[in-house]
Amino acid sequence: MIRKLALSAGFALVASTGFAGNPVEGVWKTSVDDNGNYGHIEVTPCGEAFCGILVKSFDGSGKAMASDNIGKRIIWDMKPAAEGSYDSGKIWSPDRDKTYASKMQLNGDSLAVQGCVMFICRDGGTWTRVK
Repeated sequence: MIRKLALSAGFALVASTGFAGNPVEGVWKTSVDDNGNYGHIEVTPCGEAFCGILVKSFDGSGKAMASDNIGKRIIWDMKPAAEGSYDSGKIWSPDRDKTYASKMQLNGDSLAVQGCVMFICRDGGTWTRVK
């Protein structure tokens, strides 16, 4: 009886962990870009990796603005690595129209973003969780 209870509890713990959302999922506020603007990126699973779509754009004063980039893919193929780390992905930077080989480091409600093109790397800043 106790053995069955322990097995059931263990199975429930494994199942709940497997079905729980990944902590990087959600909406993230980007750092301010070269033009003084920022955006909200919605990160969701795409296969075994994570992708992010620009869902809102804002000017430097925080006012929502129209953008041709809304709905475009900003992050793709970002794979979970070590605890809180994501790598092997790509991030497109609309302000420079460049795609970077990227990695991200999650720390609570902060997401440090970094990317490189050949040997030139760019610190994408720290994004903050919106929801």
